[in-house]
Amino acid sequence: MSVLSGKKILLGISGGIAAYKTATLVRLFIKAGAQVQVVMTPASKDFVTPLTLATLSKNPVYSTFYEELDEDNNTKEGVWNNHVELALWADLMLIAPATANTLSKMASGTCDNLLMATYLSAKCPVYYAPAMDLDMYKHPSTLENFKKLQEFGNTMIPAESGELASGLSGEGRLAEPENIVSFLEADLASKLPLRGKKFLVTAGPTYEAIDPVRFIGNHSSGKMGFDIALSAANKGAEVILVTGPTHLNVENHLIQIIRITSAQEMYEVCHQYFDAVDVVIAAAAVADYKPKNVAQQKIKKAEDTFVIELEKNKDILFSLGQIKKNQFLVGFALETDNEINNAKAKIIKKNLDLIVLNSLNDVGAGFGKPTNKVTFIDKDFTIFENELKAKELVADDIINLIVKKYEA
Repeated sequence: MSVLSGKKILLGISGGIAAYKTATLVRLFIKAGAQVQVVMTPASKDFVTPLTLATLSKNPVYSTFYEELDEDNNTKEGVWNNHVELALWADLMLIAPATANTLSKMASGTCDNLLMATYLSAKCPVYYAPAMDLDMYKHPSTLENFKKLQEFGNTMIPAESGELASGLSGEGRLAEPENIVSFLEADLASKLPLRGKKFLVTAGPTYEAIDPVRFIGNHSSGKMGFDIALSAANKGAEVILVTGPTHLNVENHLIQIIRITSAQEMYEVCHQYFDAVDVVIAAAAVADYKPKNVAQQKIKKAEDTFVIELEKNKDILFSLGQIKKNQFLVGFALETDNEINNAKAKIIKKNLDLIVLNSLNDVGAGFGKPTNKVTFIDKDFTIFENELKAKELVADDIINLIVKKYEA
C-alpha cells in the first residue's frame, strides 16, 4: 500500500503544454488510494480539459472564484468556490506543472486567480514541479524564485532533462508522472515519525483444542490489534502482526501478518521476533487456560456430564517483560471490578511501560464492537482517561503516545 493511500491531494495545474500529463498523474494518485481535488488556472484549460480531470478524480474541477449554476426565468444563480475551504481540505498540495509565470506569482504573492488564492491559503505541505523551456528554467529570476519558495518551506520536484516543446533538448521538462508519485512517496515516508522502528502487535483470540473439532476460545474479533498495526504502519513503522483466528485482513507493505491458532504458537512467534523489535503491543485476547489432554479423535457424546481438565497457558506478556531490554512494552487489561488497581498490579508484575485498560462496565466497549472506551496508565501510574470512540481512533491514540515517547 502506498504512503499516499488515504491522503487528500490538492493538485494545482497551471497553463503549460506539460499540463497534458496531469491526466496520468491524477490516475496514478487514485490508483495509490489518494483522494484528489483539482484546481486549474484558466489558461491550463487550453491544454487539458476539466471534464477529463473530473472524470479521473471523481470530483468537480475548479478554475474560477464564481461559477454559474443555471439560468431560469431570466435569473442567474451561482456558487462561490471557497479557496480557503479547498486549502484546508488538503493533506498536501502539488502544483504541476508550475510554469515560470505561476512560480513568479507564488514567490511574490500575486493573487489573481483561484489557484493562487488557494496556494496562499494552504497550511499543508506544498510541492511544485516546474515545467518550462531550457533558458527560462536557468534564468536568474527563475532561480531566485526557486530559492524564495524553498525559504517559504515549499518543496521542489526537480524538472527532468529531455526534449522540450520548443524543439530544444535540456533541463526544464516536467518530471514524469510516475517520478512525481515516487518523489512524493519517498519524501512523505522520510518524514514519518516511526520510520525505522519495528513493532510487534498481537491480535485476536486464541483457540485451544479439545479435540480435532472442538476448542476453547473467546469472542475477540481482532479489530483492535489490526487497527493498531495499521496506525503504526501509517506512521512509518514496520509491523509484525501476530493474529489468532479472525476474518480480518489488512493490506500494507509495512505489515507482515503471521496467523496462528493457539496460545503456544503465539508465544513461540512472539519470542522469535522479540529481540528484533522496538515496541510490542499485546492486544490479543489470549486464552488463560488450555485442555491438559487433547483428544486425537472426536470425543463422542456418551455421558450426561463431561469434565475437561485445564492447565495454564504460558503468560506471553509476562515472559516478554522478564527478558525485555529497551523494548517499549504495552499490555491490555480487560477488567470488570477494581479496574485501576488491577491494571497497576499488571504493570508491575509484567514489567510494562503502558497498559490499556478496558472495562466491560462501559457501554460500547469490549469484544465485537466497533467502539472502545479505554484508560491509559503508564509505568509511573499516570492515568489518561479517554472517551468512547471508534477503535481506529483508539489505535491512533495509542500510537501517538508512543510517537511522543520517541520525540521526547
